[in-house]
Amino acid sequence: MGSVESSARAQYPTLPAGGGRLTLWSFRESGPPEPPKPRLLDRVRQALRARHLSRRTEEAYVAWIRRFIVFHDKRHPAGIGAPEVTKFLTSLAVDGRVAASTQNQALSALLFLNKDVLEIDLPWLDGILRAKRPERLPVVLTREEVRAVLQSLDGVPRLMACLLYGAGLRVLECCRLRVQDLDFATNQIVGRGGKGDKDRVTMLPGIARAGLLEHLEAVRVQRQRDLAVGAGWVELPTALARKYPNAGREWAWQWVFPATRVYRDRLTGRRRRHHLHESVLQRAVKAAVRKAGLAKRASPHTLRHSFATHLLEDGHDIRTVQELLGHRDVSTTMIYTHVLNRGPAAVRSPADRILGP
Repeated sequence: MGSVESSARAQYPTLPAGGGRLTLWSFRESGPPEPPKPRLLDRVRQALRARHLSRRTEEAYVAWIRRFIVFHDKRHPAGIGAPEVTKFLTSLAVDGRVAASTQNQALSALLFLNKDVLEIDLPWLDGILRAKRPERLPVVLTREEVRAVLQSLDGVPRLMACLLYGAGLRVLECCRLRVQDLDFATNQIVGRGGKGDKDRVTMLPGIARAGLLEHLEAVRVQRQRDLAVGAGWVELPTALARKYPNAGREWAWQWVFPATRVYRDRLTGRRRRHHLHESVLQRAVKAAVRKAGLAKRASPHTLRHSFATHLLEDGHDIRTVQELLGHRDVSTTMIYTHVLNRGPAAVRSPADRILGP
């Protein structure tokens, strides 16, 4: 009985005989401590990856959210509302004088933070002073200028430039081509991971066919050398890498345009090759434009603009060109109708009709 009474006294303390303060004891269930909650930016990264957004989008969104926090003296965004978001975005336009596309990207990052991470619904942000989007027409090369640029290139950059002009690929789509994306039987190319992470099918230009086949044989030989020394891996989409862990060494998943150097992945320890960096093509095209003596400010993307414009000049309908370019809205494709060679110079003035010869 004594042990029971002792136990009861331990659980239910009583007042001391001479009066005084009652001491209350608190009890906590034993067990492993709760894991620490991930930090805010880590939560942002997790949410972005769960939605399969690109690495570039992840880097941009995280950078904007960090900049937003610093702008408001490192206050946690959970305690910051629409007025603070409006102030930050307006400051970008007024003080930072950023482009409209830059301000829109910052807005998208903050909307994602609030809706998808913090689960906060912001009211309509109608007080933002928006940066003005300049109404510029795309730079387009004539067919003779395209020929001059391509003839000023050689090797891999020339092959890639042929695909930009001959298939309308974006620069990153071209850099990220994998062997399985080239269908020589149907003369088609699958462009993957474009804007909005959408895939599309475009033509494989016949002029590039022989060069691509010869280039792929060189890539195959390089891959055999890599495999012989324990390398030969390429990066895969996250979900695919988990489901098929060895697919990264298969020929179908190899880059069409691999980088010249091998690197070791920090997480897996595997020796990989990344795809060729877009700056290699950008520098080569810039040098080719200079060598060809062109006065236009042309870049690799100019070849895609020229692809679309020349198709329209050849009489192809706007919807077909829209699908080949991978545009979501036909209004984006319509801008090329303003730079056709059937513009004002192709229309005869009525004054010439009645007064001319």
